Amino acid sequence: MFGGSDPFGSFGMFNFIFYGVFFLIIGMFAVILISIVVGWFKNQRSPLIEVQAKVVAKRDHTSIHSRNRSSSSFNTYSSFTTYHVTFQFDTGDRIELKVPHDEFGLLIEGDSGKLKFQGTRFIQFERL
Repeated sequence: MFGGSDPFGSFGMFNFIFYGVFFLIIGMFAVILISIVVGWFKNQRSPLIEVQAKVVAKRDHTSIHSRNRSSSSFNTYSSFTTYHVTFQFDTGDRIELKVPHDEFGLLIEGDSGKLKFQGTRFIQFERL
């Protein structure tokens, strides 16, 4: 077009980059979706385990996202918090499970009781 031959033929550099980015984004979404589905099926196939356990640690993680609205002069913010509790079994083994916020608030480090979980899915903790 500018005195040289186009290395991409009639496809053009813009189309090459556009479709490359498009398929990269679609591929990332596919990988994320597949990993979520595989994790769900893995948990479904795992046995439901009930074991004596002690709460040894708690942590939360808050993600804050900001978005600049082009039609206004202010940013909007949203946040998402995940809650994790580490349980220790009588054998000394530990497992960290993601728990719902209402359960997280009721658990205190040092609590002992019966933990029910399936794979990586928290089911219930009953204090003794």
